[in-house]
Amino acid sequence: MKALVTGSTGFIGSHLVEALIKKKYKVYCLIRKESNLRWIKDYDLELITGSYRDKESLTNAVKGMDYVFHVGAAITAFDWETYYQANVQGTINLLEVCAAVNPGLKKFVFVSSISAAGPAIDKQPLKETDPCRPVSLYGKSKHLAEEAAARFFDRLPIVIIRPTNVLGTRQKQLHSTIKLAGKRIIPMLGNGDKQTSICFVQDVVRALILAAENEKVRGKTFFVANPEPYSWREILAFITRELGLSWVIKIPYPALLIIAFVCEKIAKLAGGRPLLTRNTILSARKNYWLHDIASIREELGFSPTVSFEQGMREIIKWYKDKGF
Repeated sequence: MKALVTGSTGFIGSHLVEALIKKKYKVYCLIRKESNLRWIKDYDLELITGSYRDKESLTNAVKGMDYVFHVGAAITAFDWETYYQANVQGTINLLEVCAAVNPGLKKFVFVSSISAAGPAIDKQPLKETDPCRPVSLYGKSKHLAEEAAARFFDRLPIVIIRPTNVLGTRQKQLHSTIKLAGKRIIPMLGNGDKQTSICFVQDVVRALILAAENEKVRGKTFFVANPEPYSWREILAFITRELGLSWVIKIPYPALLIIAFVCEKIAKLAGGRPLLTRNTILSARKNYWLHDIASIREELGFSPTVSFEQGMREIIKWYKDKGF
């Protein structure tokens, strides 16, 4: 089977590439000229250079594919136009090309985000049928991309996957947090409540492949999460214990906002992406990202296999082995 993966050099995308190759798929990766290939360079795959704005390059990429996994997205940007062009128009262009030149496509798996749905209301886990209330520009762009995908439900076999807060190796924010913890610095994220559903990247990737290979499921949206919610501080406390730290310096909420502001300014001047933003800090403190996974259990037979302790220990060991 031939599978095209966008966003293949990123966190989730690179893990998906690895899993598809292990399942004997022939994997093709849509990349930009400037893409960093460090996570996928050692795999037996085909690279296709292109752009979401260039329909000719997209046509070359999707022709003859059995599956398209659209993972690529702009996650942190400074303006709406960047989010719109990458996440909305880019998705529309890819869908239009698939419908035009590959009507026999077995499945188009669109990796959306819980940001498209927005935070839970009254601390009750969201279901896929609940109204979307995105609270960030990124979330709004992913919601519009989902609406665009829905307009193609009658022409293409599409499944939309919304991973919750995903933990795993290669994740930049988690890497930064573990590096800080290694220096005995702990950011006091959240408010102490169990505010977030989580899922480990191995399970997210398994859900994506399940969604692709299930011929009966199309035109559906699914949350992917572990069944139990966690507090951000639980996660940080686990990292502290696993690193064997007897004492740490805790950075309070007001100081985190100042640090995030500085990160944003430096990133803007350098033309890069900030590792920490004020929106991230505010969202982690006031919002509840809680999700019901009854639907994906029933329709795809998905059940998370990686426990919190197992997943976190594997991540921390990976980073320790690499010297953080």
